[in-house]
Amino acid sequence: MASPAFEDIADTFDFLDDWEERYRHVIELGRAMAPMEPALQVPATKVEGCASQVWIMPRIEDGRFDFQGDSDAMIVRGLIAILHALYSGLTVAEVVQVDAQAELARLGLDEHLSSQRSNGLRAMVLRIRQLAADAA
Repeated sequence: MASPAFEDIADTFDFLDDWEERYRHVIELGRAMAPMEPALQVPATKVEGCASQVWIMPRIEDGRFDFQGDSDAMIVRGLIAILHALYSGLTVAEVVQVDAQAELARLGLDEHLSSQRSNGLRAMVLRIRQLAADAA
């Protein structure tokens, strides 16, 4: 159930030859993402369980899920951009049905992130799922 935006990322990952290039691409995705307003970077939007500072603010319109996110680490901003591509535009019911672990495994992230980054990514996925479940 991946979105076209996520499929584009998966296709790009398949095209790139090595992980150094893929990491650069993840960072580029983060740089391209609009920054989150500092006023939204508050304890209520902070994601616990991440080594870096991470904030996620949901936006739900007409039952469709979207969010703003930000981090103080560029690679994590890129991971937020990947999650945005995975979830944005889905209904709140669809968000909780996405097998994020399987979708992200398609990118090889499960094998190439440090344990701290992997734990943080899981924390972000859990937070997004919880925000969507609360809105359902």
